[in-house]
Amino acid sequence: MIAERILVGGGGDSARAPQILRLGHGNRHGLIAGATGTGKTITMQIMAEEFSNAGVPVFLTDIKGDCSGMALPGTPRDGLERRAESIGLQDYGYRECPVIFWDFFGAHGHPVRATIAEVGPLLLSRMLDLTEAQEGVINVAFRISDDEGLPILDLKDLRAMLGFLGENQREISRTYGNVTTASIGAIQRKLLVLENQGAAHFFSEPALELADLMRVTPDGRGFVSILHAERLMRTPQLYATFLLWLLSQLFEELPEVGNPDKPVLVFFFDEAHLLFNGAPRALVEKVERVARLIRSKGVGVYFITQNPDDVPDTVLGQLGNRVQHALRAFTARDQQALRRAAQTYRPNPRFDIAEAIRDVGVGEAVTSFLEDRGNPGMAERTLIRPPASLIGPIEEGQRQMLMLRSPVAGKYERVVDSDSAHEMLARRAEAAAREAEAALQAVEREKEREFNNARRYEPAGRNAPRSGTGRAPAARRGDTAVDAFAKSMARQLGSRSGQALMRGVLGGLLRGR
Repeated sequence: MIAERILVGGGGDSARAPQILRLGHGNRHGLIAGATGTGKTITMQIMAEEFSNAGVPVFLTDIKGDCSGMALPGTPRDGLERRAESIGLQDYGYRECPVIFWDFFGAHGHPVRATIAEVGPLLLSRMLDLTEAQEGVINVAFRISDDEGLPILDLKDLRAMLGFLGENQREISRTYGNVTTASIGAIQRKLLVLENQGAAHFFSEPALELADLMRVTPDGRGFVSILHAERLMRTPQLYATFLLWLLSQLFEELPEVGNPDKPVLVFFFDEAHLLFNGAPRALVEKVERVARLIRSKGVGVYFITQNPDDVPDTVLGQLGNRVQHALRAFTARDQQALRRAAQTYRPNPRFDIAEAIRDVGVGEAVTSFLEDRGNPGMAERTLIRPPASLIGPIEEGQRQMLMLRSPVAGKYERVVDSDSAHEMLARRAEAAAREAEAALQAVEREKEREFNNARRYEPAGRNAPRSGTGRAPAARRGDTAVDAFAKSMARQLGSRSGQALMRGVLGGLLRGR
């Protein structure tokens, strides 16, 4: 029988009542905060275990590789068992979780991919740190992609679209707004940097199916999807944008479920401050909107960060379940942050919350979980329960064996290159070049025919061309504009630059889809 609540911690005396997270409030979001080394990762691990045991799929980010141990049962330790006894955890034992490993780069888990079209112009502009003018160019590229039926799936598609904008800059600017060469060049340079950081691994197909993050085992336990993010953390904007994209996809695709008995998915977002550092107001508003509305889709989002100040107040106000590990107050700024953190909790007359947050030890926290009616519970000093799975990382060989037995093994490993903007624009360019060359050849044939007809009636004389040459005279002042254009183009068609010029001048790319 699946419990309706999960035990996060408690204490060995009546002053420390068991701290319970009600499954029905699991989608009301939460916060796990505290200084480095105070036990935030272990708290995330035990909460993920308990959600999984209750049949709730979990997605979490593994910054240091420590969470991979969830795939194996824990190792008996006297300290863990003494803590379980002091909390009153009678059925404590060691058990692994059903785990699926993921990796943005495909080295330590199944590859995670998405198309540029799915990410969209707002998040892509955030990822590239674009100016307002450059973001406008990206929006034009996406609009033309929709209007012309040119899917933007990967980086080469986006480059091709930007090249298309540059070649048809004047016509596009008249219709969609100003598109400058400088903006296009800046975006192209930033795309190169992004590709060097490994974004080409992400922007490709097959795209991640959200259903694979919401799997449940035959015995009713939710799979824990662990994203290996150690390398991804070296590019914080890429990391934050990916996770925000994932939340946005969940928000867009999942149906409304109102207030379910338990969440349909729980999402743990480690190093959450990276999402908000330097973020424009529009992006923060998007995060706030997703956090506020995704609750009705049955998704719980738990932010893990060092200080509650890392999360904007508009988002912090949406986080109903709190676990606050120790904050160190060495400076005046630290002391102010400590007081602000304490003010977000419902007071407890038995102790001063700010002093408790400063003094709690490793594995201990000040907690507050939503009560039956959804109102915040009183703050309590809490010993966090020990995990049942292994603490720390597993060996790489064990990880690879688990990946081979994974329910998604073989599904995402092979890259698919679909027919998209890059290929379509290339075909249009080739067709336009062929049409231009055929038109030029037709002009030359017509010119030669006219010349031969003229020769037939021209009297012989000293101005006639030498017999046997078969060559038309050089262009004269009477040549038409079409003649001059055709001869100029004919001289350039043999080179790549000439072919590019033909595509731009003749407008062949704008014809037929």
